[in-house]
Amino acid sequence: MTPRPENGRRTTACIVHSLLEKHDGLPVQDQSQSYEGLAQEKLVDKDPHGHAEQTQHSRLLTKKQLSDMAFGIRELSKKLSQIRLKLHVKNIFILVKAHDEALVENSRELADWILTKDGDYTVYVEQTLEENSIFDAAGLLEKNPSYRGRLKFWTDDMCAQKPQTFDIVLALGGDGTVLYASWLFQRIVPPTIAFSLGSLGFLTKFDFELYPQSLSTAFADGITVSLRLRFEATVMRSQQRDAKGRDLVEELIGEESEDCHTHRSDGTYNILNEVVVDRGPNPTMSTIELFGDDEHFTTIQADGICVSTPTGSTAYNLAAGGSLCHPDNPVVLVTAICAHTLSFRPIILPDTIVLRCGVPYDARTSSWASFDGRERMELRPGDYVTISASRFPFPSVLPLNKRRTDWIESISRTLAWNSRQRQKEFKEWTS
Repeated sequence: MTPRPENGRRTTACIVHSLLEKHDGLPVQDQSQSYEGLAQEKLVDKDPHGHAEQTQHSRLLTKKQLSDMAFGIRELSKKLSQIRLKLHVKNIFILVKAHDEALVENSRELADWILTKDGDYTVYVEQTLEENSIFDAAGLLEKNPSYRGRLKFWTDDMCAQKPQTFDIVLALGGDGTVLYASWLFQRIVPPTIAFSLGSLGFLTKFDFELYPQSLSTAFADGITVSLRLRFEATVMRSQQRDAKGRDLVEELIGEESEDCHTHRSDGTYNILNEVVVDRGPNPTMSTIELFGDDEHFTTIQADGICVSTPTGSTAYNLAAGGSLCHPDNPVVLVTAICAHTLSFRPIILPDTIVLRCGVPYDARTSSWASFDGRERMELRPGDYVTISASRFPFPSVLPLNKRRTDWIESISRTLAWNSRQRQKEFKEWTS
């Protein structure tokens, strides 16, 4: 039988299927980009200095690049949670509250144990402990002269400029200590083992009393890591110009959105819990414009707004009435703080969105921004904060024996989640 001639038709009438079929090599002709496709190629925020090509700030990526970055981090996190990483540990970073006497004693005990365990280990502790009488660095060196050159002291500048020096971080304290570790390492963060010596302990997964077993296993057999989403938050200041009647909505998503000289950047922070914009010391409520990508979401009249990561959902977000969220969810939580309306419900957005929270030019007062409770600064009318997923997630080390139930256990233990006396059963009548 003579074979039928080629007809040149595509194998499916559905354009979506046509694009997805990798084995179909026929090009799609005359397909112009949609509005959404064009929007994917735009920078997500203003770039007054033209640094988009060189920068590592996620706010200066295109929407497509930001989506690809977020997807890549999620895929990597999924793989890391299923394997055990063998680390060549040499430089160990110990973080502790230097003003807590009990914790300083614990850090001395831990440093002594590590230095004794292996002659190749180098331990870094905070520089303020060098002259601390409780830590007694001189006493440690006198006790064992082999510690010389292996007991060193870190500074904030060292964390910022040479984070690759450290192979692993050991945090002793509560959740605040873990947040401090995130703050110190603004870009690359070493894997962090957090020992519970604080109050709540959502982020502190290891029992300090068992540190010899935990660390011996981690150093010899490897670790399992969870990559926790961090936000990149950039403060954008309004440039002084002669124009009157300026409109923040027009400057960010309207006709002036392409003018990169309306604002300048004034500091970028990578945060683990939340960005808060609130009324600060002002006696009246804040007025805040909220934007998502190239859309004006709403005008908020409230004490403030909390933009939280899933990790931060159990912190300020919880106190403001926001949702509890498992840390593996790739989302952004937006919760108003004492909104002057009955209808502002908390919302949950995808982690590929870029939020901008700004003070309109006609606002009665300034607002104030804080980042994981730090670097509190004033936002004057016309200023705004850009919030997007960071390309530098926080690698939290998980206990090997309880990875899957860890989060449910922590909210049950610390918040008494769904704690209630069980309803009694019916007792049937007996004749």
